[in-house]
Order: sequence, then C-alpha cells, then structure tokens
Amino acid sequence: MQTHGADDAKTSMIRSFLFVPADSERKLQKAVEAGADALILDLEDSVAADARPAARVRAREFLLGKKNVWVRINPIDSEDATADLDGVMPSAPAGIMLPKPRSAAAAMELDRRISALESKHGIELGSTRILPLCTEHPEALFTLNGYIGATPRLAGLSWGAEDLSAALGAVTNRDEHGDWLPTYEMARSLCLLAAAAAEVAAIDTVFTDFKDSEGLRRYASNARRDGFSGMLAIHPAQVDVINAAFVPTAEELQRAARIVALFAANPGAGTIGMDGKMIDRPHLVQARRLLDMARHLK
Repeated sequence: MQTHGADDAKTSMIRSFLFVPADSERKLQKAVEAGADALILDLEDSVAADARPAARVRAREFLLGKKNVWVRINPIDSEDATADLDGVMPSAPAGIMLPKPRSAAAAMELDRRISALESKHGIELGSTRILPLCTEHPEALFTLNGYIGATPRLAGLSWGAEDLSAALGAVTNRDEHGDWLPTYEMARSLCLLAAAAAEVAAIDTVFTDFKDSEGLRRYASNARRDGFSGMLAIHPAQVDVINAAFVPTAEELQRAARIVALFAANPGAGTIGMDGKMIDRPHLVQARRLLDMARHLK
C-alpha cells in the first residue's frame, strides 16, 4: 500500500479551500488573487449541466502548471463523473473532491478510476488525493468508520449541510441565531470524529453568508477550537478571515514550546506539572502539532 505522509502533512496545513465555478473565466482569475491555500474548481452544483463540457475544457487548461488546485466532480455513480475525470486528469489536479458519497466505497471506486487515469497520462501513481464530502447522504452518516484505511489517497474529510437538509426535507438547517440545528451539528461532529479516526485532516463546511465577516470569524475560530484544520470558502472575501482564524496565536505557540521543552528535559515522564496544572502525552502531541503548523505557515 502506498503512503502519503508528506502529502498528508501538507493537506493538514491547508486552511482555506476556495470553491470557484469552473465555467467562469472571470471568477477563476479572481480566485487566483484571493490568497486561498487551495482552490476547488467546481464541476458540480455551481455549473449547469449543459455548461459542463466547456467547463471541463476550461478547468483542464486552468490546472496546467498550478499547485494546490483541486476539482469537485459530480457524484461517482453519475455519467458526468466519468466525463469530469476524463476531462481534468490529463492536467494532474492536486486532488478530487468527491460529493454525495453514500459510503467509503465511493472513495475506493474513485481511487480505482484515478489510478487508471494516472497510468494513462503518465502521472505519478498515488499523487492525486481524494477529499469526500462525507455527510451529504443520510445513510452515509452510519458508515463513516469505513474511511479508516479505505484508500491511501484520502487527504481529509469535509461535510455539507445543504444536500443533507434537502434529503431530509428540512425547511432549514439553522436556528434563529444562525447556529446549526442538532441534526447538522451531529453530522459536523461525526465528520470531525471520522477524520480523526482515519488520521486525516478535518475540513469544516462553508459559511454561506459571505457578507457577514464577523459571523465567519466566530465560526472559523470555533472550527479551529473544535479540531478542524481548515474550512471551505464560497467567496474570495472569506479567504483572509479563514486563513487568520487557523493560525496559532503567539501565546499558544509559546505555551506549546514550553510543553515540548519540558518533556524533552524529562524524557521518562508521562505527566509533568506546568503552571499549577498537570500535562501529559496528549498535550505534547497537540503542542508539536501547533509548532509544526506554525513552521509550515511561515
């Protein structure tokens, strides 16, 4: 089985994934200037069916010579998915976002198709990553442990509330304060837990009100607090706010450095006192993760 340790680390350092419709030259060029850590060229929901053939050509041309550009294809069991992959894989995207999977079996099928296309086009085998939107089908919520060891291409897990609420026939997915209703908060938590279990990045979903910068700042800060390593964006104006929210503060880094130094000075210790509190190995793991993130973001 192939491993992608270095690539996994890179994906966990991606703070912002910016969606951009692949059929709009104007939006594609604007997205390049937004400062997102990664772009996702969308061939699914934001592109009308009759516009997809031209969008695939535009996406293939845009991908050439660029790094950290992904493509959201159509659901793997659709005819469009085959045309999407055939259209963009010659230009070697960084990864494929997989919408509406019913289970990890969809990611495994996508892995199989990508492998064939990598071989066909002379692309390094295993270099194209996969990022499923793992909660868009109700049944998918009961199978999320299937992503553990499903494919070495798995770069992370993200989730979506809009398709899930449509599938449930819900009038809304948020309460009067703008917070997720319990069903969608559960889906978010399950995505986070599944990503941790599979040892991949957890990427929080979009904040749809792109004019509410303060609301976005609170949401993104809470996402990082909860354990997500990045977030999806739907508008270039959201990128700077998201990027800033996922950068460790100076105080956090100082504390992390102290924790690492304490354990280095006491290599046999499982628990150490610091600032009147006991810290143990999980604190050390988190401290190292924060310091590693800061190094990659410099």
